[in-house]
Amino acid sequence: MAEQSRGASGQIAGALFAMVVLLGASQTPLAAAQTASQAKSVVKAECRVESVDYQGWQAQRISNRWIQLIVLPQNGGRLLQVGFDGHAYLFVNPKLAGNYIPPSQDEWFNYGGDKLWLLPEGEDDEQHWRGNSDLLDDGPYNFRKLSDGPGCGIELTGPLDAHTGIQFSRTIRLDPDSPHIAFRASMRNISGHVVEWSMQSVSQYDTGDGGDPSRSNREFWGFTPTNRSSGYLNRYHVRFGPAENPAAAVRDDGLFSVHYAHLAAELWVDATDGWLAVVDGSSRYAMVERFQYEKGKPYPGNASVIFWTNGPELRLSSDGVATVTDGSKGVSPFYMEAEINSPMCHLRPREACQLETDWFPTRADSEFHGVTDAGIVTKPMLGVLLENGKVRLSGSFGVFFPGRLVAHFYNEHGSMTESLPLGAATPTNLVVLDTEIVPRGKPTRVSLHLEDQDGLDRGTLQEVPIRTGEVR
Repeated sequence: MAEQSRGASGQIAGALFAMVVLLGASQTPLAAAQTASQAKSVVKAECRVESVDYQGWQAQRISNRWIQLIVLPQNGGRLLQVGFDGHAYLFVNPKLAGNYIPPSQDEWFNYGGDKLWLLPEGEDDEQHWRGNSDLLDDGPYNFRKLSDGPGCGIELTGPLDAHTGIQFSRTIRLDPDSPHIAFRASMRNISGHVVEWSMQSVSQYDTGDGGDPSRSNREFWGFTPTNRSSGYLNRYHVRFGPAENPAAAVRDDGLFSVHYAHLAAELWVDATDGWLAVVDGSSRYAMVERFQYEKGKPYPGNASVIFWTNGPELRLSSDGVATVTDGSKGVSPFYMEAEINSPMCHLRPREACQLETDWFPTRADSEFHGVTDAGIVTKPMLGVLLENGKVRLSGSFGVFFPGRLVAHFYNEHGSMTESLPLGAATPTNLVVLDTEIVPRGKPTRVSLHLEDQDGLDRGTLQEVPIRTGEVR
């Protein structure tokens, strides 16, 4: 709790501000190492790139005091794991730990993590990518450290794939003072003719139960805003799996939601708002992936976002017999894929196109109500004018940057009457706001902003009208 006062004007602003720290349920070796190494001081630590052994792999670790990334250049240039505040986000296949299997067009070796793929997939013609662990998925990437100091990153350059005419490359960067992860991917035509592909960022999130690896996490969700002018009948498209899937729905607030169930399903969304989120209601961590939607450009099958829930597959044979199978290799693992697609890139020889994505890990809760530039809304904010003249603010949020919350008050004419600091905020703590203050004048609207440690305004968390009456 903290109280803020403003003595110069003779008006007193009393503030009650609560910060709740929620401990992660999962403690993997990576997560435990991060918890031990994460400094709690306000001093900005440097970002580092270093070689490490990770589960038997020779890996590269990119880290600052907030976050650790594990990258395997030799295994398809994939980001294998993200560790934040003691929580490991991505699925890592324990059956393949420490292994490298040469590329193959006839079989898929799923190591887990995050990688680049191509769309459209299929076997119809040369304009479809067959997939499996071919050179693009599993070929060795060249690794280069970009910097090591106040900010750092790496560059990964993939092999030349004559079959598709494509070469992938991407950079992964961290700032020293936040958990923000910046990805910049490139797809270049290395052939002597025109090619047309979509580049896809594929992230496999771990949906196993942290306490019992034989069970799935029943509190795991994926979200993205639907398109009000969607070209899909239900504002999303079932590409694979049962058409009537109770795990997928469009909420009243327009968000598409998928509740992880251990059943194979592929769900396409023609989202235009430029973000998706995965939320673990059990450990209470979330990851937001942002991208720039390119209006007017064609997307593969119209989809900019795809969710895949991994599990047994429901299939109908040519004889009309329905079967559910887990495949020939035993029980399918627990994970959900969150996929972001670029528009279809029409590339002449030596031309390239880019896909930029930005990830923001933060704390979550059992509710989710959307994403802003500054964080996520877990409980919508209320602003209430009380009979004693105070304004009570309440709500809860996960923030993307460390800093402080500031309330901006506006009158009925839209003029800002004043800004009042409310207290500190950090991405590793769920922010629970419960504040009573006396603002100047008669404000009718309030906007909650996040300012980072350098005083830069990172945007609003939520803006609401100020109601009259007691809070129930």
